[in-house]
Amino acid sequence: MLFNSLEFFIFLPIVLGVYYTLSFRAQNAWLLVASYVFYGSWDWRFLSLILISTAVDYWVGNRLGRAEGSGTRKRLLTLSMVTNLGILGAFKYYGFVVGSAAAMIESFDFQPHITVLQFVLPVGISFYTFQTMSYTIDVYRRRIAPTRDLLNFGLYVAYCPQLVAGPPLNAPVTSCRCCRQKGDSGGSISPSGLNLS
Repeated sequence: MLFNSLEFFIFLPIVLGVYYTLSFRAQNAWLLVASYVFYGSWDWRFLSLILISTAVDYWVGNRLGRAEGSGTRKRLLTLSMVTNLGILGAFKYYGFVVGSAAAMIESFDFQPHITVLQFVLPVGISFYTFQTMSYTIDVYRRRIAPTRDLLNFGLYVAYCPQLVAGPPLNAPVTSCRCCRQKGDSGGSISPSGLNLS
């Protein structure tokens, strides 16, 4: 679903119409559902990747908030990095790395017979990968406290307008502008453009 497609012009009024009828908490839940529908419209199977990144970094962030030992904290950060960069590397760079390695081996008159899998690159994978990692790194460095709110964290990762267009936002900016808390005076959910209030 592209921003200039007929599907999006049908999708957007439905999302906005329902959004304005909901209570505070339900609004973020609705935006999260809409964001998953929007993202899954390309290929619903890629939703598993964004869910994995969300779950891992939410769990790691909360464990970092309780962990005191530097060794434990480094292991938790490493888990986040390996998971996120592993997924990104597999889908974005696997074919390039394996193909280049096969070409180099063949230049020495060896026939490696390496099967190069051709992955379809998931839309927005770089944006949400670096966004979830920036959250975990900020928690690790104690710049922010970990969130206990899985709903708002999920929306921070998957919010549809910035998911495919970027840029990745740091956690403090997004928590103020996207995942607003009860009692906030504004309803802005985007750094620029459409504001819901």
